[in-house]
Amino acid sequence: MIKFRDYQEDIISRGVQCLKANGFVYLAMEVRTGKTLTSLGICAELGAKKVLFLTKKKAISSIVDDFKLLDPSFAMYTINYESIHKIPPTKWDVVILDEAHGMGAFPKPSKRAKQVRQLVKETGAKVILLSGTPSPESFSQLYHQVYGIPNNPFARYKNFYRFADDYVKLKTMKINGYDIKDYKGGLISILKVMQPYMISQSQVESGFTSSITEHTHYVDMKPSTHSLAKRLSDDLVVEGLEEVLLADTAVKLMSKLHQIYSGTVKFESGKAMTIDDSKAQFIKKQFAGQKIGIFYKFTQELKTLKAVFGDELCTELDEFNSSDTNSIALQIVSGREGISLRQAKSLVYYNIDFSATSYWQSRDRMTTKERTHNDVYWVFARGGLEDKIYKAVANKKDYTVKHFKRDAL
Repeated sequence: MIKFRDYQEDIISRGVQCLKANGFVYLAMEVRTGKTLTSLGICAELGAKKVLFLTKKKAISSIVDDFKLLDPSFAMYTINYESIHKIPPTKWDVVILDEAHGMGAFPKPSKRAKQVRQLVKETGAKVILLSGTPSPESFSQLYHQVYGIPNNPFARYKNFYRFADDYVKLKTMKINGYDIKDYKGGLISILKVMQPYMISQSQVESGFTSSITEHTHYVDMKPSTHSLAKRLSDDLVVEGLEEVLLADTAVKLMSKLHQIYSGTVKFESGKAMTIDDSKAQFIKKQFAGQKIGIFYKFTQELKTLKAVFGDELCTELDEFNSSDTNSIALQIVSGREGISLRQAKSLVYYNIDFSATSYWQSRDRMTTKERTHNDVYWVFARGGLEDKIYKAVANKKDYTVKHFKRDAL
């Protein structure tokens, strides 16, 4: 039987009280502080019989492991959000919403938020929300995370727009000649209203003392790679015998150059190909014999890694943790949350995402309370876009077309 840490015992006690009083609780616990086990502890203390755990597909195995480790008396059904429609019809006592910030889209609710709302309505279940970053970009993201819960503090508002009347400092942006309303200016009062329902726990409060050292390697890509990038930048279109590479907007040019500098391209037809495997070859040589986690951005980059690494690379956490396979490849967005790469000696980034959230969450995948130091390696193309993107996201800013125009054009 697992023994909870003192702070987890405290959160479990407070969480049960909040659930009984309000029907939901939001555990805003930073990564590696034990959100999953703590939420299961709340369910056990509450006396739940049936628990539904919604998460990302990549995280299912680690959540099931935590459930087996705790060995509670209740039954639990774990499934990824994309498979909500497959959930068997039954009466759930508690629904746990992992990485709840994924439902934070606004001003209109996402499909996921709508499905969760319907699920809660049909079952009448109590709800535990989990996230280390409840509002990574704006306090406005909190509205649709809880709008499907009957007793949420914003329930009196018909929709996000009416909520925004009181809680958002509205701005207007001009895009392509049109005035577009910007609802990102959520007020701090949103967080204040949510505080009675939220329990926060940081790594520092939990006794973590680990540090992260970031290293940057610059790789010389093939001359043909830089030639293609320059041609696309100059002409905005490159026509081959069978395929066309088009960048007729700044957004498309930014994305295409981002691909090219890491050695892949995606054509107008939807097909993709590898044009330069220099980064993959560098990673294989530089980290030979080491157990590493590799983050990539584009699907074709995984194919490049597989071609270079062969059987030395896997994509499933269970295989990485239980076999002699030294390298695991994970897509940045799908791998940045809900998984632990504690078995890895280092994290290596084949590419970098435009999102600041991706930067801060993904680089913390190796952290544990017992581990005092982590090494993260960035592999950038010399003369590419990656170091410019890095400067933005490391300063907690998404890399946007505005940055790109300033940096590249």
